[in-house]
Amino acid sequence: MFDWFRLEPAEVAALQLSLKVAATATLFSLPLGIAVAYLLARGRFWGRSLLNALVHLPLVLPPVVTGYLLLLSFGKRGPVGAFLYDWFGFSFSFRWTGAALAAGVMAFPLMVRAIRLSIEAVDRRLEDAAGTLGANPLVVFFTVTLPLSVPGILAGSVLAFAKAIGEFGATITFVSNIPGETQTLPSAIYTFTQVPGGDAGALRLVLIAIAVSVVALLVSEYFARKVDRRLDLQ
Repeated sequence: MFDWFRLEPAEVAALQLSLKVAATATLFSLPLGIAVAYLLARGRFWGRSLLNALVHLPLVLPPVVTGYLLLLSFGKRGPVGAFLYDWFGFSFSFRWTGAALAAGVMAFPLMVRAIRLSIEAVDRRLEDAAGTLGANPLVVFFTVTLPLSVPGILAGSVLAFAKAIGEFGATITFVSNIPGETQTLPSAIYTFTQVPGGDAGALRLVLIAIAVSVVALLVSEYFARKVDRRLDLQ
């Protein structure tokens, strides 16, 4: 039984790359996710509804469309991609960094939503009290709002990580399916299903993907309950 579950080198490479891509996507998305979530939770400005719609757009767009838009923007001939390549010699297209970018874009709405709910659960009276003691808004954010939002930040990060591991459509459209470079877990599963005798490898990776998703959902639910309890106490 355990011999059957032994991963082949190509499967190990896809799993390692997926973890690398998901971790990079989550870490680099987190600061922007916190900032956007705070704007949506506390901000009162023109265009707030538009910002909210743009943040959640990847959830409703076909992933292939998102990947194609990334290719148009960050490909070597795209406006952003051409600038990065000409000035810094850096390219997203057909590299693992592009896979991380695509995964981060697709996971961003889940991260922002969880963090936003956590910030909205913070008692405004605590923030007001810190302000009356002389703390400026930036100090209030880092000493009151941010620490109290940690459960939501952790929940959003875990959800984003799980979503990034499972991202397929946008990734394969933007960076293709190159073994050892851009072939993530979902791409490897797709490849195994297309070749004779690949069913065993596909099944092993499917079981790993299911296990990661279940653990991520359980962890996220744990932190989400902490946020819910805070809302009930208000």
